[in-house]
Amino acid sequence: MVGDFDAAVAMQDGISDRSEAWDFIRAFAAGWHTPLTAGDGVGEEELRQIEGRLGLSLPTALREAYLLFGRRPELFDQQDPMLPPSGLFVHEDLGGVLCFRSENQGCAFWGVSLSDLGEADPPVVVQARGGWQPFMDKVSLACVELILSETLFGDGPLYNACELPAEVVSEIPQLFHRVALPGYPMWTGDDESPVRWFSAPGLLLRQDGLMAESWLHVRGRTLAHLSSACSTVPGRWAQWQGTEPTLVDELPF
Repeated sequence: MVGDFDAAVAMQDGISDRSEAWDFIRAFAAGWHTPLTAGDGVGEEELRQIEGRLGLSLPTALREAYLLFGRRPELFDQQDPMLPPSGLFVHEDLGGVLCFRSENQGCAFWGVSLSDLGEADPPVVVQARGGWQPFMDKVSLACVELILSETLFGDGPLYNACELPAEVVSEIPQLFHRVALPGYPMWTGDDESPVRWFSAPGLLLRQDGLMAESWLHVRGRTLAHLSSACSTVPGRWAQWQGTEPTLVDELPF
């Protein structure tokens, strides 16, 4: 049924390599947006020119990501975007980090240490408030997280957020399916970490932290999907759920 894609079910066995990551992204794009096509990636020549400017070779997984969805902004350019190839740069910290994603106001960056560029699918680090930290074990997994996050915070009224009361925090895994991504640090700090993903048919949810008043972010494919989540989770939702969502409190982003 259109609109009933369930990310946890699609990723039920986890992701063991970059081929499985790209398969998931294809399925997710078709379920939440429109199917990927051959024209949705950047060209090889553009990537070669960027490599020449930077004086380095992109890891295979990062190259494949740009070739797969590098011209689909709804998948990667909503809140904390993947940089276009022309925006790739090397941060001087850690002996050099090839940065491929930026927080929307430039407060944090995601990238690959230059010492790891020889790996096909190297680990990713994030520049958090406490310094650079490990983010994901593979670029391909970081791309899956990117697609989920940028969809979650996309345009339109089908997003809501809730500060979870202490008694509700531990209930989220019983209410929704856990998406098989490892928990990872939120760049804003330990109070919002680890970040964990959940889903249900037509719903995408992200929980930032395990403490009372941690944020639960939700996007629905339809207003009915979103309203069902808001009805299921008791707490102070930032938007009222009726015929049309109406802003009644400040959103976290």
